Amino acid sequence: MKTLVPSEKTAGGAIQAIFSEVHGRYELVNHLLTFGLDTAWRKIAARTASRASGGGFWVDVCTGTGELAVCLGRLAPEGTRIAAVDFSVEMMAEAMKKREAGRIGFLAARAGKLPFRDGSVDLVTMAFATRNINISREVLSGTFAEYNRILRPGGCFVNLETSQPSSLLMRKCYHVYVKLIVSTLGSLISGTRAGYSYLARSIPLFYDPTALAGIIREAGFHEVRYGRLCFGAVAVHQAWKKPG
Repeated sequence: MKTLVPSEKTAGGAIQAIFSEVHGRYELVNHLLTFGLDTAWRKIAARTASRASGGGFWVDVCTGTGELAVCLGRLAPEGTRIAAVDFSVEMMAEAMKKREAGRIGFLAARAGKLPFRDGSVDLVTMAFATRNINISREVLSGTFAEYNRILRPGGCFVNLETSQPSSLLMRKCYHVYVKLIVSTLGSLISGTRAGYSYLARSIPLFYDPTALAGIIREAGFHEVRYGRLCFGAVAVHQAWKKPG
């Protein structure tokens, strides 16, 4: 798998700058580029996550504008605490404007170094941010290991991300759409070229669901499952920490 940028430090700073720049129109662009399907995919991921955990303490990492965290809040059992974490203060400011954001606690932190004790979290979720962590396979695996660290024994991690269709024809059509439409339309609507040029580059290079499941296992997770959405263009992974 190719590394998109030269180093973890420069990559993190560049990606953070991109999200700080596009925060105002981030949701609008996503909805338009996916024909509104990204909302449905987040709801599926949230339902998957809520069924895997009976409550307690839930953490949505790389929360962005808080869409998945809000979905989790609607499904969480009474008394469940929800924390939303992101490295972009500007993105989280958009999240805090949401009507349902009142029950969510927001924290500024990086995915690879989370401010939670070992074994203190019941559920970790992440939506459409895994590609941004994929600076290298080692960094991605290390970030997943950080999620494993904070989860209690038997706790669950749910990941929603773009993927690679198994059909060669579908994969080629998907990559053409990303190359021709995502970069151009995203840049026009958001007013910034860098963010959606990066998106158009990173999607075709990302792992298929089996390969990503392997990296999650390498990070120490006991069991990993996945399901495909939208002809395999998107995948939802579930991973459990080994029971104590």
